[in-house]
Amino acid sequence: MPSLQGRRIALLESRKTDELSLLVQRLGGTVVAAPTVREVPRFEDVGTFLDGLDQHRFDITIFLTGVGAATLFAEADRQGRLSETLEALGRTTIACRGPKPLAVMKRHGLTPRVVTGKPHTTKELLEALGKVGLDAGVLLVHYGERNQELADALRAQGARLDEVCPYEWALPEDTSPIATVIREATGGRLDAMLFTSQVQCRHLFRIARDLGLVRELEASLNGDIVVGAVGPVCADALRQFGVTPDVIPAAPNMASLIAAIGDYFELTAGEP
Repeated sequence: MPSLQGRRIALLESRKTDELSLLVQRLGGTVVAAPTVREVPRFEDVGTFLDGLDQHRFDITIFLTGVGAATLFAEADRQGRLSETLEALGRTTIACRGPKPLAVMKRHGLTPRVVTGKPHTTKELLEALGKVGLDAGVLLVHYGERNQELADALRAQGARLDEVCPYEWALPEDTSPIATVIREATGGRLDAMLFTSQVQCRHLFRIARDLGLVRELEASLNGDIVVGAVGPVCADALRQFGVTPDVIPAAPNMASLIAAIGDYFELTAGEP
């Protein structure tokens, strides 16, 4: 088993901070936590989803994240409409991008017809959807922001598209932990920083800009700090800010990312 040997690992995750911290600590690492994202529900889009299902407007329903699906179902339950929502959704062709929305569907007794292969990006989703045909009423359930590239591609393939965004990504109300981790990074007091979503990167650099430390942060992340990205989408977001990730695990999940960071330190031990 790889060991982090007391190294200081910055975690930017908001929803699963405790779970990630425990994984780092089990490998002997020291956690520096700076949650960078707050998920704010958009109840008006939840209404669009529920009413559209009731009116049988959708032949295909596409879920991009587990959080998006869970948010819709939780609000349907709060309104006393969960049973009818699941029944109506089950009459549509359900498509899931990746294992997280798939797990939410299975917990509610639903069987998606369309699933993606690794690394579960827009490319794999479009390839899978191409097998069922898109000349139909399609509902696209976004995540914390709209995936315009995917929406455009669906329309180009004939989809009569409705879109909902059940929550949006915002900065935490208290951004001081983000400022602290930026100062730790630029001061040479971090060994690694782990990114598990693209928005973490954008929010980190937004606060760095406010602090006047963008160039210093970029230099630090491209220097001695080992940068881990959970998957290719996250890695591309880092590259847009001039940062080249050092570690991208074969399996796009948090446990694999932390294990890969441990392996990286062991493999590079003793290098100048």
